Amino acid sequence: MSNKLVFLTKESPVLWRVTFNNPPVNIFGPKTIPQLNEILSQIESDEQLKVVVFDSAIDGFFMTHYDFLSPAEETNSLPPGPTGLLPWPDMLVRLSRAPVVSIAKIRGRATGCGSELALACDMRFASREKTIMGHFEVGAGIVPGGAPMARLPRLIGRGRAMEVFMGADDIPGDLVERYGYVNRSLPDAELDAFVDLLAKRIASFDKQALCDTKRFVDVASLPSDYEAGAEMVVCYASIGRPETQRRIKLLLDRGLHKAGDVETRLGYHVGQLGKE
Repeated sequence: MSNKLVFLTKESPVLWRVTFNNPPVNIFGPKTIPQLNEILSQIESDEQLKVVVFDSAIDGFFMTHYDFLSPAEETNSLPPGPTGLLPWPDMLVRLSRAPVVSIAKIRGRATGCGSELALACDMRFASREKTIMGHFEVGAGIVPGGAPMARLPRLIGRGRAMEVFMGADDIPGDLVERYGYVNRSLPDAELDAFVDLLAKRIASFDKQALCDTKRFVDVASLPSDYEAGAEMVVCYASIGRPETQRRIKLLLDRGLHKAGDVETRLGYHVGQLGKE
């Protein structure tokens, strides 16, 4: 079997597509990081590229949580990125600042790492019927690590962000639009055509105008590198706590990492952990 988990499709010199394909539920982990980093380096350096669309090949899953089954040394051995941050926040910071327009096309669950990647993109569009977003981590005893606390309150406000993080529940496609978590939720049958049309429209514009405009929007909206880096450090520390390990084990025993009800309704299942 191929160990390729992230696929780059160059639809044209100015429009690329990055597709996550890690069945059965698109878990993100230490094997995915180098592959995504290689693609991100190409995105940063290509002089013609204007638009990148991120999507998924896995039905029902855009991207979910980090890989809890991989040995810790696999993650700890990955070197910091060019920003000096740990690999995951490094890539998210670089994506937000890359001289291209990034679009997340979300069909399925974008929770944990999937939400963090979507938040790092310039725009997010979701299937109204099939999208689930959110951050389950606090319910499992984990502090989210990919800078969602730095990004999400800037999008949806403090109160709603607190609801997302502290409630640790699944948020459906219609509500993520109402909260401003995504730009728009569209009927699933219309999502592909809408994103394709918008991506091609933007790709037809002058790259210098796109880059300069994005740079000034970034000044007004992006968190500092410190915010992004600090969250990841605290995330790693939280995973090692005994209570967190107990909760993760309960989830694994119930079917975390496997196709089935736990991954499909993770928000529900983390809400049951404190009752045991």
